[in-house]
Amino acid sequence: MKIALIGYGKMGKQLEKSAALREHKIAAVIDPYAKEKASRLGSIIETSIDDSKNISEADVAIEFSKPDSAFKNIKQLSDMQIPTVVGTTNWYDKLADIKEIVEINGSSIIYAPNFSIGVNLFYRIAQYAAKLFNSFDDYDVGGFEVHHNEKLESPSGTAKTLVEKVISEFKRKKSPIWETVNRKIEDEELHFPSLRMGAVPGTHSLIFDSYADSVQITHTARNRSGFAYGTLYAAEWLIAEPRKGVFTIDDILDNLVGPCL
Repeated sequence: MKIALIGYGKMGKQLEKSAALREHKIAAVIDPYAKEKASRLGSIIETSIDDSKNISEADVAIEFSKPDSAFKNIKQLSDMQIPTVVGTTNWYDKLADIKEIVEINGSSIIYAPNFSIGVNLFYRIAQYAAKLFNSFDDYDVGGFEVHHNEKLESPSGTAKTLVEKVISEFKRKKSPIWETVNRKIEDEELHFPSLRMGAVPGTHSLIFDSYADSVQITHTARNRSGFAYGTLYAAEWLIAEPRKGVFTIDDILDNLVGPCL
């Protein structure tokens, strides 16, 4: 599989390493700061999709850039008929536009706030737990997430998805509260604050608590290899057979383990 990496930050570098272990080839690297990195990567790294001479060699593109550039990148890749895996988050307000573009082009993308297999199974465990605890009025639910101090967004896309899935089953909760509050949390609010520190790859904890006991479900990433493995798995799945449309990681897991609930 020949891969175009769109973005060469921490995840791009990890994907490069993980792709080599799975005997995939990096055909192109698109990064706006290419000149600073060209000495090591040579001719495969370029500054933009528009000017790339190498991207047409790719079987699939993996997009890990920034929220403000993701929409343009995805549109360009769709126009070029390059199947695309999108790991960038905080562009989902334009998802309807992307679905229309992909349909018109007859292209394909798969997106997720987190491609880690462990995280996505964690989502399913958390959602099912929320459904169970919803039956018992004594239990409240909340949580927190921790990431490294260079992470660009807060809360994380993973946290947003986790809370969305919990609220869908824990009917007493209607709205998430992400920030610190100097007041009482209302009964319908689910508090899920963020901590940014050090080099933590990512920790998400969900807590079901009552006067009698507490149940905590936590996913802790040891490094970025799990995210990279899941992303490459998604890329392999996307091009394994002709696929058109917009997919999520749930489409893969539904085939492997069945629907969540």
